[in-house]
Amino acid sequence: MTGSIELGPGRRPASQEQSRQAQRHWWDSEADAYQAEHGDFLGADRFVWGPEGLDEASAAILGPVAGLVGATVLEVGAGAAQCARWLATQGAHPVAFDLSAAQLRHARHLNAATGTAVPVVQADACALPFRAGSFDLACSAYGAVPFVADVTALHLEVARVLRPGGRWAFSVTHPVRWAFPDVPGPEGLTAAHSYFDRTPYVETDEAGTVTYVEHHRTVGDQVRSLTSAGFRVIDVVEPEWPPAHRQVWGGWSPLRGALLPGTAIYVSELVGAAA
Repeated sequence: MTGSIELGPGRRPASQEQSRQAQRHWWDSEADAYQAEHGDFLGADRFVWGPEGLDEASAAILGPVAGLVGATVLEVGAGAAQCARWLATQGAHPVAFDLSAAQLRHARHLNAATGTAVPVVQADACALPFRAGSFDLACSAYGAVPFVADVTALHLEVARVLRPGGRWAFSVTHPVRWAFPDVPGPEGLTAAHSYFDRTPYVETDEAGTVTYVEHHRTVGDQVRSLTSAGFRVIDVVEPEWPPAHRQVWGGWSPLRGALLPGTAIYVSELVGAAA
């Protein structure tokens, strides 16, 4: 690597390996604080798609609840596996994986606390340790997808482990949000970047080591990546902010939620073998 390294948070390139190392380090160091801050909202066995509070129980993005009975489901970038645990209560057979050992420690704690134990695996989303065609469904609520540099590689791995016709649904920060500052107040309502600027958001430590990376893709980028991996996009869900929902989560807030989309949920199905 040549050239100087810009310090502090900002937009700059980040490789696949830098992204992987940064995410593992960041989530291992921040898992306790993250679960302490957001644990009540996320619950122990709730499947919530994003800060707007859209529940899978009411949204049925993965399909009718009756169709989950007996289904094998992979939760991608599961954190403490709250979504997988909800799936288990509906009769599914979920497996949850995450890159962070600290997040999986919280998953095991919630397994014991709830009595609903789901298998948890430490793994990289771009190199899954599962046989081809192992799962009926795959899902992710803000996990893994925005944290890898090569999102097509991730989609290809999900395609590999799904059975034909399997659904892959995931939520990420709505790409429109990347044009605006990530703050909940009025200053977050004025566009500061181009929507088409794909340069990732990067944080570094005082030595210049990359410690956090989040990648931005437009709606078209995500759709093209999914279709190139063998998926057919069947829906893009943009949850509206409920008027009674007053909780602020980072840059998500009632003020911004009433004006700007905060979450995008991509729903797709595998139509054939991945290329």
